[in-house]
Amino acid sequence: MFKRDWNRRTCAKRGHITYAPTEPDLRSRLHAATAMGDAWRCLRCGDFSLGAPHGGGPASNAPLVPRGKALRELFVLRFLAAERVLRAVLGLLIAWAVWKFSNSQDAVRQLFEHDLTTLGPVADHFHWDLEHASVVDTIRKSFDYKPKTLAFVALGVAVYSLIEGVEGVGLWLNKRWAEYLAVVATGVFLIPEGYELSHHVSAVKIATTIVNIAAVLWILLSKRLFGLRGGFAAFEAERHSASLLEVRTMAAPAPAAA
Repeated sequence: MFKRDWNRRTCAKRGHITYAPTEPDLRSRLHAATAMGDAWRCLRCGDFSLGAPHGGGPASNAPLVPRGKALRELFVLRFLAAERVLRAVLGLLIAWAVWKFSNSQDAVRQLFEHDLTTLGPVADHFHWDLEHASVVDTIRKSFDYKPKTLAFVALGVAVYSLIEGVEGVGLWLNKRWAEYLAVVATGVFLIPEGYELSHHVSAVKIATTIVNIAAVLWILLSKRLFGLRGGFAAFEAERHSASLLEVRTMAAPAPAAA
């Protein structure tokens, strides 16, 4: 079965990452002299790349290069980041629409009632009671809201959307504070989502709630937030041990041919 190599795929897009450790044994195994010049082994995909190394020093100070499991986790984080940014953009558009509506309710009401009258014969043809349809009743109720109330709603939606945008940018950049923000913000809004589900069940709401719960649990456990699985100390130790392990793994001699 075909298996996609995400390490090489990432290197093809972003380039290799090479490092020259000061330890002689590791350095000699990461370096190769060719007819075209020196080549160094990439810490992400393991292939040799011509040119000077991007850095050097003790193996314990090797750069933290996402590869394998860490690279897959980064892809998941960036998927969540893109989803947050999309929600932020949509939220800001909704906030702008609500604010505009709050300043022109009467004009919108007249336009709505005019269009409703125009669509009346079409609805009658299909035996649909348009005047008492639930969506029409909901829209008419919105015309009774005070402009000040709508302005506060627009402000609340805008603030929440900005938080979503900041969260998305932070997750894309793989910042730990953004992971905390994502867990707290998503966890807080799971409460009204659960309340809404208890009154109006739909496939979309159920799917959204499940995705949000899964995202919170995944970030909590994989990133060791709030002291889980050893907390920040264990997370940092794992990152630094992975960095040293990468150098040693890349420098390991190839197995002898059978």
